[in-house]
Amino acid sequence: MNNLLSIGIGLMVGIGSAFGQHDPLKPFQGKIGRTVAETEQHWPAVEEAPADAPNVIWILLDDVGFGAASAFGGLIETPNFDFLANDGLRYTNFHNAAICGPTRAALLTGRNHHKVGVGHHPDWAFGTPGYNGNIPFEAGLISEALRENGYRTFAIGKWHSTRPDQITPAGPFNRWPTGRGFDFFYGFMQGATDQWHPELYDGIAQLNLEPNTKHLNQLITDKAIEYIANLKSMDPDKPFFMFYAPGATHAPAQVAKEWIEQYTGRFDEGWDDYREVVFNRQKAMGILPEGTRLPPRQEGLKPWNSLSKDEQRVLARFMEVYAGYLSYTDHEIGRLIDFLRHAEQLENTAIFLIIGDNGATKEGSYMGRAGTRNGFSAGDPDGEGLAYLMERYDELGSERTYPTIPLGWAHATNTPFQYWKSDANGEGGSHAPLIVYYPKKLQQSGMRQQYSHVIDLLPTTLELTGATYPDVINGYPQMPLQGISLVYSFDDSTATSKRQTQYYEIHTGRAIYHEGWKAAVYHPKTYVEWDGTGEDPRDVNFRAPLDVDGGKWKLYHLDEDWTETEDLADRLPDKLDELKALFEKEAAENNVYPLRSFHEGTPKETSKPSVTIFGKTTARIPVVLDKKTPIRFAADVELSGEADTGIIFAHGDLFGGAALFIKDGQLNYVLNRAMETVSLTAAMPAINGRHEIRISVDKSNIEMAFDGTPVATKPLPGARGFLGNTTQSKGITVGQSMDSPVLDAYTGPFAFTGEIIKLVITQPDAD
Repeated sequence: MNNLLSIGIGLMVGIGSAFGQHDPLKPFQGKIGRTVAETEQHWPAVEEAPADAPNVIWILLDDVGFGAASAFGGLIETPNFDFLANDGLRYTNFHNAAICGPTRAALLTGRNHHKVGVGHHPDWAFGTPGYNGNIPFEAGLISEALRENGYRTFAIGKWHSTRPDQITPAGPFNRWPTGRGFDFFYGFMQGATDQWHPELYDGIAQLNLEPNTKHLNQLITDKAIEYIANLKSMDPDKPFFMFYAPGATHAPAQVAKEWIEQYTGRFDEGWDDYREVVFNRQKAMGILPEGTRLPPRQEGLKPWNSLSKDEQRVLARFMEVYAGYLSYTDHEIGRLIDFLRHAEQLENTAIFLIIGDNGATKEGSYMGRAGTRNGFSAGDPDGEGLAYLMERYDELGSERTYPTIPLGWAHATNTPFQYWKSDANGEGGSHAPLIVYYPKKLQQSGMRQQYSHVIDLLPTTLELTGATYPDVINGYPQMPLQGISLVYSFDDSTATSKRQTQYYEIHTGRAIYHEGWKAAVYHPKTYVEWDGTGEDPRDVNFRAPLDVDGGKWKLYHLDEDWTETEDLADRLPDKLDELKALFEKEAAENNVYPLRSFHEGTPKETSKPSVTIFGKTTARIPVVLDKKTPIRFAADVELSGEADTGIIFAHGDLFGGAALFIKDGQLNYVLNRAMETVSLTAAMPAINGRHEIRISVDKSNIEMAFDGTPVATKPLPGARGFLGNTTQSKGITVGQSMDSPVLDAYTGPFAFTGEIIKLVITQPDAD
């Protein structure tokens, strides 16, 4: 069987302009004369927003627990969130889809995530209506609706709503932000990116910022301010809609050291103490309903006082880094707020701040992760190991680390709830803070406990702006909205919740809320230990199917037990059966089936035994490589006869990848497998003209050849792959580096001074 080599190949780079708004030719209603004097002009009316319509900003944070930010009782200082909350409304019973891609699809469309084809991340699309990863054009986004109502629309930061096979420099672009109603986009397309070396796009054009010195939060905030300034300078009366979605606080938790140091020593008492303190703060602030109980520590987590001093020191440092990361994010959002104030736009801007597209993540293992990309390693519960983490202590949060918060701190920042991100059964996965700020409309601040969901923000925004949702957008008849406007609760804290039913499902974990009751089932994975031989269990467990009927359903009366401390399933079996039947009804209506565990059933990409990239690239080419299969890179280059230098090709970055380059008269190939590096070096022949440089990687060694003659070889230790431990968002660049360097031996972009005719990549059968 041939292994996959490409999603899509192409070197065309777009300029980054928006796709046209639906604007069909209209009948001419003037009069045509033989002369201008005899002619009556006619200009079709241009769609304009309602008079005095507000600007709208949706801010969506990533991987933040309910009890992290000070605005909801957390111990991480977020003064700008506090400002919005103190002068606005805190919605304490707001929910998401428990994982980022589905939450974004639900938020942007006002429909449930399975209903719009994003039952899981678009990265893991599957050929059924609930999981194909293509948000249908019949489910118009808020951007498409508001643009039809005369708004200018901006998308900033994380997108994660397009399938990877469509994220290529050759398109198709109709499901990119600028293809879905946004006039401008500045951000990253995948689920995560390096905060110091981000994979950014301006519209549809990839950017190379190397050598970059600005944090991603600063870059996107600068651009957000620029967009607003340009609009209000040219058309001050035109309102805008902005979707502002930083990468924070998703891994990597990278931030300047001064933000980390302000938290030095502040979490030394540990996660058990944090939970107690935050829970009491939340009660005092009125965030929790009367009688709410703090659940016990999540099963499997150790008491803080049972850890060694070294463990406590490292784990507390992870939390200091995470806290600095969130506080800095608050600071940059504060810059945006300050600009609106100085531009005299703040009073007429409605800001919706969602502090988490899901709860805090469980992807960091029990000890956290510092140097490898995110992922919960089965059979490796302590992650990279205490010794390794102690070595990286002073670097945590820097561009040289890729930190993910440990499980214990993720649990603590989810206070008062149980479970984590991707656990649709638990409130810790799906219960998030929402702040609504709009001084022109909201007469007083306060708490709101009405049950609500991300699908409710689209109709809320429409009602608030006076906009109408079109029956047809760009020629596509629209599916009914499933969200319910929250405007009814703005001036009435005691209003009865209009949302009485909501289902949840991720990774076969399920839940159904109905009229104050909730039924839920959880399917934990059984992890396989690895003895160092055979297939890595991190791959086996990633794809492992689950027994969807094997979990035990639980029943909670949330109106009386907000934090799910008392399972009533055995006492009230009829009530449980009623809710389970309701889940089946909702599942059928929303395309939830078939239930899928993580990567289960994910189709392989279109296989190609060979891929050719022509010339130097100005974009990352999304060539998918099977890191378990032998591979060959053959670079056809034109040398100048002088001392050529630079990158011939690069794949990945400091946290896993490979690069072939010439420096100081040496030909170099480096394979970085995150926690180990293999390097080959050979003297570069001092000859000009056209030559082939070949890298061959198989099960036992790496060989470098020049014009067919081997010039260097080295054994390949271990069996965890022949390529770097890169994510699928990392493509191949030819002739330059667009990411952090795979090795410290060079600094990006390190452009190649010679010519590259082509790079041929072949990956024959493993056998």
